[in-house]
Amino acid sequence: MGPAGIAAGGKHVLESFKEALSGTGITASLKENCSSHQVGCLGLCARDVLVEIHQGGTKTVYQYVKADMVRRIVDEHLVGGTPVKEWLVDGAYDAFYKKQVKVVLSDVGRIDPEEISAYEAVGGYEAAKEVLHSWYPEEVIEEIKMSGIRGRGGAGFPTGLKWELGRKAPGETKYIVCNADEGDPGAFMDRAVIEGNAHAVIEGMIIGAYALCAHHGYVYIRAEYPLAVERLKRAISQATAKGYLGKKIFGCDFDLEIKIKLGAGAFVCGEETALIASIEGQRGQPRAKPPFPVNKGLWQKPTVINNVETLANIPYIIRRGCAWYASYGTEKSRGTKVFALTGKIKNPGLIEVPMGITLREIIEDIGGGIENGKQLKAVQTGGPSGGCIPANKLDLNVDYESLAKAGSIVGSGGMIVLDEDDCMVNVAKYFVQFTQSESCGKCVPCRVGTKRLLETLERICKGHGRSNDIERLEKLSAGIKATSLCGLGQTAPNPILSTIRYFRDEFEAHIRDKKCPAKVCKGLLTYSISEKKCKACGACLRACPSGAITGEKKTPHKIDQAKCIKCGSCFEVCKFGSVERN
Repeated sequence: MGPAGIAAGGKHVLESFKEALSGTGITASLKENCSSHQVGCLGLCARDVLVEIHQGGTKTVYQYVKADMVRRIVDEHLVGGTPVKEWLVDGAYDAFYKKQVKVVLSDVGRIDPEEISAYEAVGGYEAAKEVLHSWYPEEVIEEIKMSGIRGRGGAGFPTGLKWELGRKAPGETKYIVCNADEGDPGAFMDRAVIEGNAHAVIEGMIIGAYALCAHHGYVYIRAEYPLAVERLKRAISQATAKGYLGKKIFGCDFDLEIKIKLGAGAFVCGEETALIASIEGQRGQPRAKPPFPVNKGLWQKPTVINNVETLANIPYIIRRGCAWYASYGTEKSRGTKVFALTGKIKNPGLIEVPMGITLREIIEDIGGGIENGKQLKAVQTGGPSGGCIPANKLDLNVDYESLAKAGSIVGSGGMIVLDEDDCMVNVAKYFVQFTQSESCGKCVPCRVGTKRLLETLERICKGHGRSNDIERLEKLSAGIKATSLCGLGQTAPNPILSTIRYFRDEFEAHIRDKKCPAKVCKGLLTYSISEKKCKACGACLRACPSGAITGEKKTPHKIDQAKCIKCGSCFEVCKFGSVERN
């Protein structure tokens, strides 16, 4: 009953189970996402609605469950004792989890996120309690530094070093902020973590606040995440009631108050100084750095900002030790990373993998490969600030250094798989369109530069490309990266530069040949009707909205190119393959 499950019909399935179980005499506990018994996202969104049955120590999982399947599951499985084999998950379900390593997600999907006792039952708040009772702040910082964890929000700055700088910053009043303003297209990692285990994030903030000597905290989260906001409010209320937040928490001489600040959905507010301005009640626009937030942040006080995944890691690092965490990943990229795996793949979903795993393992082993028998073309990582990695680099390690060298970034964790039907020029245009729309407009390079990039790409996709457009895009991108005020503008050209680097031939085909190899860009397509194949059925003629198709019965139809608006309706309705698209 996560958002994906609800979209697949989870509410109807739930009600059907309640109805089917009544009168059977079976004692059952229904755990879902919208009542007092809940679990978070299970990860494999592609197979929703998923139903797990735990009976006598045995777990059975059904996939693609619809309401009309429930009665048979209850009658044959719960009453009769024989699972309905044809509806059980297949080998792909086990393969999806086999190479994952769960740290942040270790309790998501296992515990009730709305009951603090469920988190406590798996060791929750023990790390914070131990730290406040037995550790010096400097020891906490050293433990985080030794773990090697780097910020999971995109930049990859060492978390322990950031805490150390915040600790040393002069000033009695300090702040710790959780950045939950997740705005990348295709990303849902932070939302799922908060919905599934908000208490881990709060415990991470408690430990961080103690290390910094900060007594005030904020969670900045977009209002478009109503369930996550609800879970956060409930978790903060429960933690306060238990004495884990407020005055003298855990019976120690340390106070901490955490407030929630709702954002209006501006992508730029994911940038730390714009986020700070928004919390302060100002327009969400970035500030020039230095000074950095660790020295002058909220209301000019030292402020440390970490994202959701970073903070959710902290309790597990303290509980199990820095050496345990550092045993995963690579030398410079320790630990695990949560990704939202989406796009043209058989098994999209929420995954957590050790740093250093290859793209091939993620796409083929975990994701099950490309859907519909298509060929992989590229993988887009890092959202609008990232880049596109071609299929011939599928054995590339997923870590900060390797992806940066390939022209992309880890980012916050978005990973979009593209196949042969995707146009890379159009993909670059999509991401630039996003960043241009989300630009706050404060600095000229981003406000005007991204507009010029978008105009050039739109012109190319419409068939009006010029011979110097590639060089123009590269030169303009370099200027925007070098002179923009914040990370949004500095990274906005990345999708363009990476696609030009690896798919230059597609740009040249658009500009020189006026053709879109993937047959996506409408302005470069032409439709014609084969006289040999045409059955004169009239389907295309009736579907054409512009009257461009003419023809009589038993006479091959024709398309008037002057009237054709290239909508593709004729191509879609033709059952005989007589309409050709070039």
